[in-house]
Amino acid sequence: MIERDDHPVSTKFGRFAIVGLLNTAIDLASFTALVALGLPALAANFLGWAVAVIFSFAVNSRWTFERAERFNLHRAFAKFAISGSIISLGSSTLAVYLLPPFTGLFAAKLIGIVVGAILNFFAARWSIENRVI
Repeated sequence: MIERDDHPVSTKFGRFAIVGLLNTAIDLASFTALVALGLPALAANFLGWAVAVIFSFAVNSRWTFERAERFNLHRAFAKFAISGSIISLGSSTLAVYLLPPFTGLFAAKLIGIVVGAILNFFAARWSIENRVI
């Protein structure tokens, strides 16, 4: 069965990058507002991330990627959120842990973010379009 694939990967990656920038702004704004309201930083961080993930899934599943023919909203969201959190957290943690002696802490963090974003693109495509590559 051939699935719909109306847009080239480069268009999808560009759209994914735009959504990622918006996600970052939403995450930071949510985090800042929750901390200002007195929520502990770790709780505010998790809730800000959760708001951004929900936004990201909603936009990416409607604008960035074509939904798989057998799209299941709950299953796709679970795959999207779990893979995204593991990838983002994993890549930034590994980069911050391993790279500072070679790059410095700030550069290591940026490398982790870039690697996470690229891997998250393929994870999002997998969770929404049910495609690996």
